[in-house]
Amino acid sequence: MEQTLIDAKAAGTIPHYEPYGWLHWPLHPWMSYQFRRGLGETQEGGGAVSESFLAASRMVPGDKESWHAEWLRVGEYNHRRGDAEERAGHIKTAQNCWLRAAEYYRQAEFWLPSHDPRRLKTFELMETCSKNFLRHLHPPGEAVDIPYEKGVPLCAYFVRAPFAGARQPVLISMGGLDSIKDEMWFMQAHGALQRGISVLMIDGPGQGGTLRRHGVTTRYDYEVPISRCIDWLETRADIDASRIAVCGSSLGGYYAARAGSREHRLAACISHGAIWDIGELWASRGEDHPMAEQIQWVFGARSMREAAEIARPFRLEGVLDDMRCPYLIIHGGHDVLGVEAVTKVYDYAKAKGVNVTLRLTSAEETGADHCQHDNPTLGQELMCDWLADRFGIDQTRLRPPL
Repeated sequence: MEQTLIDAKAAGTIPHYEPYGWLHWPLHPWMSYQFRRGLGETQEGGGAVSESFLAASRMVPGDKESWHAEWLRVGEYNHRRGDAEERAGHIKTAQNCWLRAAEYYRQAEFWLPSHDPRRLKTFELMETCSKNFLRHLHPPGEAVDIPYEKGVPLCAYFVRAPFAGARQPVLISMGGLDSIKDEMWFMQAHGALQRGISVLMIDGPGQGGTLRRHGVTTRYDYEVPISRCIDWLETRADIDASRIAVCGSSLGGYYAARAGSREHRLAACISHGAIWDIGELWASRGEDHPMAEQIQWVFGARSMREAAEIARPFRLEGVLDDMRCPYLIIHGGHDVLGVEAVTKVYDYAKAKGVNVTLRLTSAEETGADHCQHDNPTLGQELMCDWLADRFGIDQTRLRPPL
């Protein structure tokens, strides 16, 4: 089993910079990782650097209750201010406030137990702010329910790129174990929209509102929910159904690769973080793992042992053989959760004749952490330029509609 950087012994107790980014609480690497994640998203509008450090300064290091309270505090402040600025007609300021609040609420929700009633309440405050932000875009974003199974929908946002053209290409954008549709703006969607690609940000099985409101846990055959998303997109007159791509971050890197291999209506596929075999990865993780409760919730398991058993089919061997579309793997060169899987995924795909591209990010350029959390703008630039090239988009000719 690969020794991951996040589990390595801390080098001292003073906050400092590592090849993967800022380490705020060296004695609490998992909480530091989540802080670094939020700090990176400030550059995409998901917060302010000063507010993030202010919130962190008020926290008891390692204490999940103070984490919740302080992120909630700055979230509620920005939420209230956004509402007030909208009433005053200051729409851009209101949007900025809501976007910051949405990310702060996401942070506030993160470490709460799955059964804690505050979790759904905080999650829905985040959604309220996201929806407020989206409805003032031009054209306005849409909160939608994608028909899925047994009368249960997939919760999603659809945003059309702000450029002329009757039918646009589209990116189906999703997270992984703990990332949700609302966070995709900071990790994938904003970059796609800037390049003339519409986005469908989804909470698939085991994610976001689909898990929290409807109790839908994850599944290994993720081509099924992605197929439902494509079915829905094909009903729209503003989408070019021949140019639909999928991107998944972290565990979503597996979801995207699985869908790209089995759903051949997809024109391109991106694994924003390489995953080879989840069952193997989790086989040695016990109940004391920092993400154990989240893993069990997402997988519908009562223990880590059961989660590892459920995860056995979550592997790409024998799956990537069927990939027909261009495939990008982007992975942090100093990913704190490991880099071993990226070689396995890339080498296997290449051996099977897949049109695969690998991009490892370095410490010098930054963005070297898991999913480029320390510099998500760089991650978006690399992924979305690759996708725009695959879709034949000449970015020099993009013009907003009059």
